[in-house]
Amino acid sequence: MISRRNFINGMIGAAAVERLSKLHLMAAGDDYKALVCVFLFGGNDCNNTVVPMQSQAYAGYQAARGGLALAQNTLLPVGNFGLHPRLADLKTLYDQKKAAIVANVGMLVRPVTRDEYRQRSVALPNNLFSHSDQQMQWQCSVADGSAVNGWAGRAADSLASMNANKSYSTVSLAGNTVFLMGKETKPALINPGAPPSLAGFSTAPEQQARLRAYQEMLLSDQGYLLVQAGSQITAEGLRISSLLSSVLSSSAPLATAFPATGLGRQLEQIARLIRARNQFGVTRQVFFTSIGGWDTHINQISAQDALFNQLGPALGAFYRATEELGIASQVTTFTESEFGRTLNPSSGAGSDHGWGSHHFVLGGAVKGGEMYGRFPTVAINSPDDASGRGVWVPTTSMDQYGATLATWFGVPRTALGSVMANIGNFPNADLGFLG
Repeated sequence: MISRRNFINGMIGAAAVERLSKLHLMAAGDDYKALVCVFLFGGNDCNNTVVPMQSQAYAGYQAARGGLALAQNTLLPVGNFGLHPRLADLKTLYDQKKAAIVANVGMLVRPVTRDEYRQRSVALPNNLFSHSDQQMQWQCSVADGSAVNGWAGRAADSLASMNANKSYSTVSLAGNTVFLMGKETKPALINPGAPPSLAGFSTAPEQQARLRAYQEMLLSDQGYLLVQAGSQITAEGLRISSLLSSVLSSSAPLATAFPATGLGRQLEQIARLIRARNQFGVTRQVFFTSIGGWDTHINQISAQDALFNQLGPALGAFYRATEELGIASQVTTFTESEFGRTLNPSSGAGSDHGWGSHHFVLGGAVKGGEMYGRFPTVAINSPDDASGRGVWVPTTSMDQYGATLATWFGVPRTALGSVMANIGNFPNADLGFLG
């Protein structure tokens, strides 16, 4: 017979073994996965991002775009399509099957056709074509309501048990963002190029004594609930910044060279943070970066050229850094943007707010060299044109796009409904671009 004491000891021993096995995985990095979102604020014009190359389709594109049309011989061929000439790094990754294109993605409540949109016969996202509303919806995955947290934060909530230190589950390199906010998860914020530590305290003994006194004051019971809550948040912030400062200041530079741009610096910092994942005690992380300026109502050709000249090299360098770190298959990077833009040009040699857009996903786990989803018929008043100006009715929902990323990240299928608000309205929760 097994005595009660032996049974309890056995259970405690089994639990300890399980915890030790998780620590082993954490130390080895075997089970680590990261999602890296690159948000293109302003609404990227997908029509000059991925262009149809076959003769009839290109002729339709050229006729509708007018002065915004890119010359066919400048495009970088990827199958039957061409990438913007500044996206050579993404073409290389696409050809290496490390990057994929997801076509015509947008916010939807449920599947919708052009005629249903025009007749307003089905539920539609709130305030379509509004920058602030669509940015919020892309980050929250709530197309027809309001939300106080984001889909990445909710994904982190569902996997909270996988991180020994939850303070580093989500990290923003681009300021505070609802995207990383969960019901329990709160993002750590880092400003690339600035030390992640409290200013005003040097390493001199008297300065360190001041810092200790300040920390002790924060932890003392001051008798006021609001003051106490604020003090606890400040103390936690100091703890997080102290570890970040220690890890980042002591780590050697990466061999991979990053471009000296805002996005390049953000992605370089993420690569260094991922390298230190064992010190942070995490096996699941989501990062948020951004680059603005995509609201190209005027002078789009030159503006988008400069923006892609930042985006392509930064994404290429980041992928090479994940290879340097030996974790390329454990990190998936993807783009988001609030909407696409009109095929028909505006009066200022730009384009106006659209709807569906094309996005890039890259990483060693990506089933690359393919386009996922259905590319729209690029012509004015085509069956995909919502407005008569080349505003694409999305044929892939943002929920499907996000659910595919979340599933690879480890979110159980049974929990997808709590992460992606309307995923139950779509027939397919996995688009298949991740292995």
